[in-house]
Amino acid sequence: QKAVADGRVGHIGFSFHDQYEVFTEIIDAGEGIWEFCQIQLNYTDGAYQAGLRGLHYAAVRGLGVIVMEPIRGGQLAKEPPPAVRNLWETARAHRSPAEWALQWVWNLPEVSLVLSGMSTLQHVVENVTYAEHSRPGLLSTEELALIDRVRDAYKERLAVGCTGCRYCQPCPNGIDIPRILELYNDAHIYDDAGRLVFLYTELDEDKRADACSRCGECEARCPQMLAVMEWLQRADKLLAPGMGEPWGSPG
Repeated sequence: QKAVADGRVGHIGFSFHDQYEVFTEIIDAGEGIWEFCQIQLNYTDGAYQAGLRGLHYAAVRGLGVIVMEPIRGGQLAKEPPPAVRNLWETARAHRSPAEWALQWVWNLPEVSLVLSGMSTLQHVVENVTYAEHSRPGLLSTEELALIDRVRDAYKERLAVGCTGCRYCQPCPNGIDIPRILELYNDAHIYDDAGRLVFLYTELDEDKRADACSRCGECEARCPQMLAVMEWLQRADKLLAPGMGEPWGSPG
């Protein structure tokens, strides 16, 4: 606020990477200060972190909302699995997977700005073209229903039925079990183990799966009755640098 007062900063906002309840707490605590916020949002992550609820919460309180990860780090722009590709081919309008993802975000009237990483001039040209055709309410009810089916098709590729309830936390060994299973699922859903290896190695070493002592407390508390210890072992084999493991069920 002092920086705004002396002219060094024009506007104050925040970027968010936590749960919805924390998001609302931050907004409420900064009432009259925040002018904008930045959240992750795409058609597969409507309930992730701040999500759509956070988008609406911020917009109602007058904040501009910047959206990051509209194509999920490129995962929604790459060649989709056959089940998803077949669904896109049923659409009346021809759009690339990247454009479908971007138009879904631009379709939301509460969104002020969309950030999309671009690594080639072709990406820039394509994104500018998509933006020129965008507007809130562009997508029809039929098209939104199609995107819902695509989301479901991706979710059907889940390897582990973890709901993120966090009943397994805290782990006696400090392992971030929900995050690891989330990364493992993402690698499976989007066929993108390389990117998830990078995210896995960003975890503190003592929070990775290889710190598991197989005490079994997580499995005793898991309402889904998952074979958590076995899934952790598989996740570490796949995501630890230099490893790699075929997909499969621990049985």
